[in-house]
Amino acid sequence: MPLPPWISDLPALDLLLSVAETGSVGRAAQAHGISQPSASARLARLERRLGVPLLVRSRRGSLLTPAGQAVAVWTQQVVGAAHTLADGVLSLRADQAARLRVAASLTVAEYMLPAWLLALRRTHPDTEISAEVANSQGVFEIVRSGRADLGFVESPDIPAGLSRRQVGEDRVALVVSAGYPLAARVGQDLPIADLLEQPLLLREPGSGTRDTFLGALEKALGAMPPLPHATSLGSTTTILATARAGGGIGVVSARAAGDLVELRVPGLDLLRPLHAVWLGKHPSALAEDLMKQVSAN
Repeated sequence: MPLPPWISDLPALDLLLSVAETGSVGRAAQAHGISQPSASARLARLERRLGVPLLVRSRRGSLLTPAGQAVAVWTQQVVGAAHTLADGVLSLRADQAARLRVAASLTVAEYMLPAWLLALRRTHPDTEISAEVANSQGVFEIVRSGRADLGFVESPDIPAGLSRRQVGEDRVALVVSAGYPLAARVGQDLPIADLLEQPLLLREPGSGTRDTFLGALEKALGAMPPLPHATSLGSTTTILATARAGGGIGVVSARAAGDLVELRVPGLDLLRPLHAVWLGKHPSALAEDLMKQVSAN
C-alpha cells in the first residue's frame, strides 16, 4: 500500500510537535524561524490533509486535541528519523567537500595524474586526496562500487551506468628499440600484415591501451586477426623494458615512448579519448574542479 501524500509534509508535522512542546503556535513559529500566520496556515493545511482536528486555539495558547496528541506521539519517531537522515546527509556532504577519491588507469596514473593532482592541490590545499590505480576495467569497478568519486580511463568503451566526460586525448604508439631490425625502417610505412608477424608486447586484458590497439586492428581489417606472436604483460614499465631489450614491438601510450623508436603503420587509427567517469548524474564539486584542471592542461 503506497504512503498517503500528506506523509511527506514533515515540516508541518515537526511544527506540530513544537506546538505540543511550547503550548503556542507563536512560540513554535519562532522556534522554526517562520511567522505566526505562516505557521497557522501550515497547521491548518495539515489538518485538512489529515481530515482530523489537531489543535484547539484559545487566548491562553494552543492545545492539542486527543487526535492531535495521538498524531504527535506517532510523529515523534518519524520526525526523529527524518532529523537523523538530514544530519547524516549533511555529514556526507561535509565529508565529500573535504576529500576526493580518484581512480585512474595505469597509463593515466603514471604519466598524467600527478600533474593534475598537483594543480588541484594548489587551489584546494586542505583537501584530502587519495588515488587508486588499476587498468580501465578495474577503474570502472572501483567507481561503480563507490570507492572512488571520479575515475580516469583511456578505454574507448564506457560501460552503461556511469556518467562520462571527455577530458582529453591520447595516442597509442608502436615502439621498438634502436637496435631492433624494424627500427631501420623508421619514417617508412610498415604494412599491417608485416606488423602481425612480429612479437607484439601488449598490456593485459581489461587495459584501455590493449582495447584501443585491438579495436584499431579490427576496424582496419574488418575482423579481429589472430595474434600468434603476442605477449600480454602487466604494466607499461614491463613492456618498455622488454622493448628496450629487443623483445618485440611495444604497444604503449605515445607519452611513454621516451627514447624508443616509433613505427608508422598506415591504416591504424590509434587516437583515443581520455574520459572521466563517475557514478550518478552529476560529479561532486571537487571532482568538477579536478576535471577543469585536466581540461586546462
